[in-house]
Amino acid sequence: QVQLVESGGGLVQAGGSLRLSCAASGIFFGINVMGWYRQAPGKQREMVATITSGGSPNYADSVKGRFTISRDNAKKMVYLQMNSLKPEDTAVYYCKVGVYWGKGTLVTVSS
Repeated sequence: QVQLVESGGGLVQAGGSLRLSCAASGIFFGINVMGWYRQAPGKQREMVATITSGGSPNYADSVKGRFTISRDNAKKMVYLQMNSLKPEDTAVYYCKVGVYWGKGTLVTVSS
């Protein structure tokens, strides 16, 4: 059974940082594209960042220069380092590996 478990969300002031983690189990990790997505209240889910099996990242324009995605294939983990957070980054953040989704972790950025 595939499980993706996100952690690291919380409440932070604008300008602060958070690091999200996603632990995967029950899935062959190495060949999959992994990603972080987010959904703010009343909005559609959107891509934040993805990373290929070879480690090539892709970012939404809104987070370029502030967020960094990384992965550890040996540990079956994917991370999202979020710096210079803004109130508009407030959302539930979801991890995706291949076609599988985690349940999300809430990030709230106060102004």
